[in-house]
Amino acid sequence: MKKIMTLALALSLAAVSNQALAASAKCTVTAVNESSITLDCGSTAQSLKVGEEVKIRTAKKQKAIEGC
Repeated sequence: MKKIMTLALALSLAAVSNQALAASAKCTVTAVNESSITLDCGSTAQSLKVGEEVKIRTAKKQKAIEGC
């Protein structure tokens, strides 16, 4: 019984973890309209699907390091 429970837990964890992984790509903004943007992702665009929700983060600017 314990082996069956462990196997069921492992299979359910594997199924959930595959769904949690998302495609990642570095893209460049090419155009901005009122309510939409156009991204150029190069060859990594094939991993994205039409209608898929994506999260976009802006690039962080690094502060200048001042010397003594």
